[in-house]
Amino acid sequence: MNIPTVPARAFQHTFLIEASDIDQLGHANNVAYVRWVQNVAAAHWHSLYPPTAEQPPQVWVVQEHQVRYHRPAYEGEELRASTWVADVKGASSKRLTRIERVADGQLLCAAETQWVLLDAGSGRPVRVPEDVVERLLPTY
Repeated sequence: MNIPTVPARAFQHTFLIEASDIDQLGHANNVAYVRWVQNVAAAHWHSLYPPTAEQPPQVWVVQEHQVRYHRPAYEGEELRASTWVADVKGASSKRLTRIERVADGQLLCAAETQWVLLDAGSGRPVRVPEDVVERLLPTY
């Protein structure tokens, strides 16, 4: 998996590692990283399309996560998650995420996630509308 440098239009979110994120080895558990990857993707989507009281006509679901862990993270550290959509084809999008320690900029985790857009009523894949593609894809 090759995760490039963060593009200018990437969505970024900072957060602190909590005690509940720590495993028996004293560092952030791998499940916490996957949760952070999903959380920053959702935050990015909601920054573009804020939630409404109405049921959305479509919903994004994860088809596949590829996660590479580079360095451990510890309770109380501040992390920055950067995410962007690298490609959209049909009903699928490829989202890249980098999680770095704010204090030293070290890459802790890189992830590539394949998302699929589903019709909320039928549960069937639907093509990502062109106006959504234009908002999701960064310009480098």
